[in-house]
Amino acid sequence: MRRTAVLAAASAVALLAAGCGGGGPSGSGDSKLTDDKVVLGVLNDQSGVYAELSGKNSVKAVEMAIADFKAKYGDKAVTKNISVESADHQNKPDIANTKAAELYDRKGVDAILDVPTSSAALKVADVAKAKKKLYFNITGATTALTGASCNRYTFHYAYDSYMLAHGTGTQATQQGAKNWYIVYPDYAFGQDMEKKFSAAVEGAGGKVVAKDATPFPNDNFSTFLLKAPTLNPKPDTLGTMQAGADLVNLVKQYNEFKLRDKGVGLAVGLMFLTDIHSLTPAALAGTTYTDAWYWNFDQQNREWADRFLAETGTRPTFAHAANYSAAMQYLEAVQAAGTDDADTVVKGLEGKEINDVFLRNGKIRAEDHRVVHDAYLAQVKPQAEVKEDWDYVKILKTIPAAEAFAQPSGDCKM
Repeated sequence: MRRTAVLAAASAVALLAAGCGGGGPSGSGDSKLTDDKVVLGVLNDQSGVYAELSGKNSVKAVEMAIADFKAKYGDKAVTKNISVESADHQNKPDIANTKAAELYDRKGVDAILDVPTSSAALKVADVAKAKKKLYFNITGATTALTGASCNRYTFHYAYDSYMLAHGTGTQATQQGAKNWYIVYPDYAFGQDMEKKFSAAVEGAGGKVVAKDATPFPNDNFSTFLLKAPTLNPKPDTLGTMQAGADLVNLVKQYNEFKLRDKGVGLAVGLMFLTDIHSLTPAALAGTTYTDAWYWNFDQQNREWADRFLAETGTRPTFAHAANYSAAMQYLEAVQAAGTDDADTVVKGLEGKEINDVFLRNGKIRAEDHRVVHDAYLAQVKPQAEVKEDWDYVKILKTIPAAEAFAQPSGDCKM
């Protein structure tokens, strides 16, 4: 236990040293803060299909960032009064819209983080723009956040559908997956993923023989799964764009119908560590996918993951690590500026280069507020190779930041 405590303490010091930030003002007396405090807001799914992959544990990750920031700056912190508020948007755009306004207006939140479900993510971007308050989207995939719906106050932090498609779609096709049947959830995220994956597959020389939208959320995919081996030409790959509990349900049914034995392989558009844990590695062994971060990639990640495990009883997904990172970078920007004035903080973030526990070779692009960073082509281990709980993945390849994300879109007008 003593060795674990020493490692955790060393980890905290290392993470604080890795965080980017200037010295900032000499103390809270020199700062210009709204009500002499900083309030962060986590808006996400805390009760539905995406609750495990982010949910309440992302609130814990943000609380860890606040604690580490206070430990780093002590009496020189821009303020000691830093707190976090949270709300459940239930994956519904109208509720996300209402909750975001409440967080900004009634709870005094300076920056909202997370927001899975692309349709909800886009609604919150509109609220952030209208309120002139910061918003770091972590778990929405739509590239519209840095395209037609981009705005001065919104930052897209962890991943997007381009990153997923041009990692998994391109790589799988080059490795022999030539005929694809794509199934996707029928809302903004799924529609965007289908377009990006279709383009990636066809760009790599493959063919999409069929595509179907599925209800969201959904627990019965039998109609679509039974259809797959009957298509002409027969697909050799089922490309599933579902996520969270929907993905878990689909993969269980894929295995029940023994589609792999019928010559239809599986490619996953978006997968989180919690999905693998729920299904077990045996159900997904050999499945290749693109990841934004992995807890056991290196010692720095592992040390932070050990702290997270001690706090939550579970290993972190990339969503948890990204929420920690975004909260830390926002607080660093406020510290450096000596104010939580949104426009001033935005100026400090634009163009910033970052290496921390989540972002490797990270940079916040000023043109569209896409946060680019290294991504990873990952593969689920066979059960026999799993030697430790939660260590279900091997990293096949690091995708450099310059290749992982698309170039700025001409649709983005800041």
